[in-house]
Amino acid sequence: AGANSPRCSVIQDVCALKDAADGVKVHDKEQKGIPIGQFCKDFNEKTKELKDGIPLPIKIHVKPDRTYDLTIGQPTVSYFLKQAAGIAKGAGKTGHETAGMVSVRAVYEIAQVKAQDECFKMRNASLETVVKSIIGSACSLGIKVVNNLSADEYKVFLEQREEKLKADAVAAAAAAAEALAGKKK
Repeated sequence: AGANSPRCSVIQDVCALKDAADGVKVHDKEQKGIPIGQFCKDFNEKTKELKDGIPLPIKIHVKPDRTYDLTIGQPTVSYFLKQAAGIAKGAGKTGHETAGMVSVRAVYEIAQVKAQDECFKMRNASLETVVKSIIGSACSLGIKVVNNLSADEYKVFLEQREEKLKADAVAAAAAAAEALAGKKK
């Protein structure tokens, strides 16, 4: 390839399903010369069998003639972990609270899916390496990995956590109101 040969550009992003036309992300794609209407149609067609809202890593190779190749990856590790743990979001204070729990078996099952990702395949990563990566992500989210997970015990844990989150929200609101009242004096 010579110095004046046309070049492809690459866009890497994470899109939620049925959300391909989302605000700022569309602007980024337009600036790279992607025909947005066609992109949204292609994205939605390739993901029509999946549930709305799933975050999917995408890679778009934009060619000089404004055509593109769209590659859609597996859902993110954090999505799989939060689904397995039955939580909407991770811990607010990583290392200080447990947002949820997953079994070693769930981590192994996630690893089997994620081992197919390009990033792990390029490095020829072993399943053990993928598992360790997923455990690291779980720790970052405040998700505890346990050997055995009783459904009944976990239900109690989630109920207690929900009560704690509500109590924390009430305490934060009271502290904010008190601080505001202190400023008015």
